[in-house]
Amino acid sequence: MSDLEQQSREAIQKGSKSFAAAAALFDAQTRADAEMLYAWCRHCDDVIDGQTLGHGMSPVADAPARLEALYAQTRAAMAGETPTDPVFAAFQTVALRRGIPERYALDMIDGFAMDVAGRRYATLDELLEYCWGVAGVVGTMMALVMDVKPGALPTLRRAQDLGLAFQLTNIARDIVEDARNGRVYVPGDWLAELGVPHDAVADPTHRGAMAVLAKRLVDAAEPYYASARWGLRDLPVRCAWAIGAARGVYRQIGLDVVKAGPSAWDERVVVSGRMKAWRALEGGVMALRSATLDRWGQAPERPAMWSRI
Repeated sequence: MSDLEQQSREAIQKGSKSFAAAAALFDAQTRADAEMLYAWCRHCDDVIDGQTLGHGMSPVADAPARLEALYAQTRAAMAGETPTDPVFAAFQTVALRRGIPERYALDMIDGFAMDVAGRRYATLDELLEYCWGVAGVVGTMMALVMDVKPGALPTLRRAQDLGLAFQLTNIARDIVEDARNGRVYVPGDWLAELGVPHDAVADPTHRGAMAVLAKRLVDAAEPYYASARWGLRDLPVRCAWAIGAARGVYRQIGLDVVKAGPSAWDERVVVSGRMKAWRALEGGVMALRSATLDRWGQAPERPAMWSRI
């Protein structure tokens, strides 16, 4: 294992235990490339949020300058220039090997630009534009790492859908924490329906309303999770197992948030080790089905819902 691969593995192990466990199901090369892509995504997020491996978010005074540096470093890496930062060297390695288009990499940074600008979202469709930038396009790039061809748009669309579902789940889980940090992602029209001002989302008196809104976000994620399941049949079986496991674990987070109701923000919702193991087993069964029965039949048509691809 190269130094770049080792550093990337350490980043995913410290930044996301769920994704690290799922990545361990990949074959060796796919795992290395997925971890290098993750390390770059994690780094960009950390730079903008003033955190370390997804933890300890704090405001940064020079966020616009940091954002411009990320654009410049990413463009340089995509152009084949030799990076000085190991994170960008790792990203360059996987991007060039897997044919990741520059527009996808820059779309992700565009998502972080929305955070820097302090953008708020009036509707679910506007929120999904943000979800594309910080998660949907990541799912799309991960599909390319798994040997999906850039022109295989139906499969890439399913990968996008999984990223969108993941981000809607994240937002539901972190509504209160995000609001404390000055970020409100819940659609403004939803807040207005319940009479909750943007600046009062973190107020404990609105926990009941937050539970309603979290369930609405989780419900909005469900058709995207369902769509993503039909992309597994186009992946190698080990990749399908890894993605099926990650899908199950992340979907469980949303279910647990809904189950907890107004107490969901008393402490961070996490999936138990036993449940993660069950979802990994379930992902394996789903992968086997996707490689057999699903390939023999016709995939259902993707519903008419938001998509960038």
